Amino acid sequence: MKNVLATIVGLVVASLTVYIFESLIGHNLFPLPEDANPMDMEWIKNNMDKIPTGSKIFVVIAHFMGIIVGMFVAAKISKTSLVPSYIVGFLMIAATFFNIFVLPKELWFSISDGLLVFVGFVIGTSLAKKQLIPS
Repeated sequence: MKNVLATIVGLVVASLTVYIFESLIGHNLFPLPEDANPMDMEWIKNNMDKIPTGSKIFVVIAHFMGIIVGMFVAAKISKTSLVPSYIVGFLMIAATFFNIFVLPKELWFSISDGLLVFVGFVIGTSLAKKQLIPS
């Protein structure tokens, strides 16, 4: 049961981390246009060119940090298994690639977002392993 809780909390924390970096920091430093609706996928698809580059960079940072923090928290709660961290990591990678394929983006964005989630997974795995109690 503890590993189920670790997985759920890890996913929630990963999602909150993405939200903080993407919306609270990125959109405040690089505001979206007045008519923007970031919750509307159709608006985003049709107006990707209006979104500031700085805001897009924070999306990449958000995905990178979300996977690291989520995996770390899952391991911190589990203390005995990397499975919750791996589940969090794989789901965050899947969400990132869904985003890459569904929304039209510049090549630099897709490549950096895709590569950095894998780097985040490696870092997250390393940090998660350090949270486990040796048996």
